[in-house]
Amino acid sequence: MRDILIAATLGSGWVADAFVVAFRFPNLFRRLFGEGAFNSAFVPLFAKRLEGEGKDAARSFAEEALAWLFFVLLGLTIIAELTMPWLMYVLAPGFDAQPEKFDLAVLLTRITMPYLLCMSLVALMSGALNSVGRFAESSSVSIVLNVAMMVATLVSLWIGYRAGPEAGIIQALGVFVAGILQLWLLMWGMKRAGLTLKLRWPRASDGMRRLLALGVPGIIAGGVTQLNIAIGTIIASMQPGAVSQLYYADRIYELPLAIVGIAVGVVLLPDVARQLRAGNLPAVTDSQNRSLEFAMMLTIPAAVALAVMPNEIVQVLFQRGAFTSADTLATASVLAVFALGLPAFVMIKVFSPAYFAREDTKTPMRYAAISLTANTLGSIVLFFVLREKGMMPQLGIAIATSLGGWLNAALLFFTLRKRGQFDIDPRLKRNLPLILLASIAMAAALLIATPWLGDRLAPSSGFIVQSMALGALILLGLAVYAAFVLATRVMTVAQLGRVLGRRRSGSSA
Repeated sequence: MRDILIAATLGSGWVADAFVVAFRFPNLFRRLFGEGAFNSAFVPLFAKRLEGEGKDAARSFAEEALAWLFFVLLGLTIIAELTMPWLMYVLAPGFDAQPEKFDLAVLLTRITMPYLLCMSLVALMSGALNSVGRFAESSSVSIVLNVAMMVATLVSLWIGYRAGPEAGIIQALGVFVAGILQLWLLMWGMKRAGLTLKLRWPRASDGMRRLLALGVPGIIAGGVTQLNIAIGTIIASMQPGAVSQLYYADRIYELPLAIVGIAVGVVLLPDVARQLRAGNLPAVTDSQNRSLEFAMMLTIPAAVALAVMPNEIVQVLFQRGAFTSADTLATASVLAVFALGLPAFVMIKVFSPAYFAREDTKTPMRYAAISLTANTLGSIVLFFVLREKGMMPQLGIAIATSLGGWLNAALLFFTLRKRGQFDIDPRLKRNLPLILLASIAMAAALLIATPWLGDRLAPSSGFIVQSMALGALILLGLAVYAAFVLATRVMTVAQLGRVLGRRRSGSSA
């Protein structure tokens, strides 16, 4: 809903490009710190103190980490604010060709920059809460961001700003306000958990040296997907409209990545860390296999659906207001390519905790660096090759990003196998091919049914009719996929009932 409103207001013009870059830089740090990368180092160390020395020792360690994080990122934020005109030549070098776009991007990034500091502190508190089994507050921070940005967009529409610089400024202010609200939410959650942290002056300690040694490689390794996207944004800035088109495509395929991959990774890390400390290796193996099975059972059909009907999805979600049919064609093409890399990005989130729980962040960092290098070189080469051939150059960025994801996932998996730390059990060997077949059956049903609903999916039908038609396709795909999964006993009705029962129990609790 947030991005539907942004697309209708900003489209994919120069203001949209400027806002995407302004949002991308602090949002990159949100992803690096908030979605498992920073916590890959912090959570095992915090949990070790919590279980071995008690809550007071764990709180003291968290306060030391908070002090360093706050003062380092405060300094980084101040430096970035002061040097933003020069920094923009790095973030979006192609904007220099259009001075008004460049200047607006500088202004908007200065407005959104404090979000970096707020979200990094939120990440630390989220890791502490996750370690004591509290996930509600950390899971709600994205809701706060989305609501704040939606309110900003509605205010912009109410005033009458559409696709103009003023709309971009209001949207950037929405990001700023969201950061303050997210920080307040996590401070409240910490207070409820009895883990209120006090800000102290940073000091060097063995714990902080260990956190730094694990944290820097962990941030690079855990954030490789986001670094790939950031590099793509830098390259795409040389093509008008490409930055925002990549953004809209990214938002759609990030939905299953966030729901499945990041959620599995965040929960799996403390789970595997506890099992390793207890010496329960069979439980570690089972957790890894079931996590991969569950993730692929949800991710593969999502990737296939995004690849076979991207035009219909983008058209229904975004094509209105400032977002044109040409924008739909370009965004859908990028989305289809991104979808091919979606399973790999989720696998990275499943495989990484096996390293992080063992306090090995250097191996994933090396593989992330290899993937990042391959993606950067591939993006640059394919961007200019496709542009020379008169094709959409942003497709080259999407291709390189997806291939980079598969390279990283493969390196992580085969190293775990070589070390004897990830054994594929018979159930997973049986079910993965069946999940793929079920997804192919679903794709066939969607390809047959989509032409029958073509008129109802068109913008002239109105958003409600479009949504109903797209919803009917989703239900059809879900029904075909579920029938195949149940018929082949990838999941039984009894297993499905137990899963739903646990979810209801957790919700009532």
